[in-house]
Amino acid sequence: MEEDLKASLKTLREGGIILYPTDTIWGIGCDARNSEAVKKIFSIKKRADSKSMLMLLADENLIERFVDEVPDVAYQLMEAALNPLTIIYDNVSGVVPELIAEDGSAGFRVTKETFSRELCRRFRAPIVSTSANISGNPAPENFSCISDEIIKHMDYVVKFRQEEKTKASPSNIIKIGSGGLVKIIR
Repeated sequence: MEEDLKASLKTLREGGIILYPTDTIWGIGCDARNSEAVKKIFSIKKRADSKSMLMLLADENLIERFVDEVPDVAYQLMEAALNPLTIIYDNVSGVVPELIAEDGSAGFRVTKETFSRELCRRFRAPIVSTSANISGNPAPENFSCISDEIIKHMDYVVKFRQEEKTKASPSNIIKIGSGGLVKIIR
């Protein structure tokens, strides 16, 4: 795992794209502060740039660096969640505009999976995490389900957990609006 972490960090710092395991499905990732890398992911996925992508963080306390006001209910939801939870917040800054929706919102998830959490902790910035598939196709349940069409565009593919055959699923998604209004997305 250490070799994968070092290679992933080097790739992210150089503006590259990685394929990596997360607390949900395998993700395509890059530095959330690098506009060219984010645009490359949109191109690889053949995804409309009007559809935003979420970001991973290692610790819930880091959210406050990117969200103007984190409602108390967000911390309560993260604490109570039994499954991985992505929360869409209003008034996001500190990441590239391509990751922020027209209404100023963006999604963050605090990952608890061993590799992605350590990667985020060492990188000390949000890492994009979007499903490793062409937009509109099913999300891969494990590494073996990822198409060569995706893999060939990666600057680094993490080896850790590639052999696992467990079926993974995407996170739950909740949007927290002004005044703490909660809307379930998925």
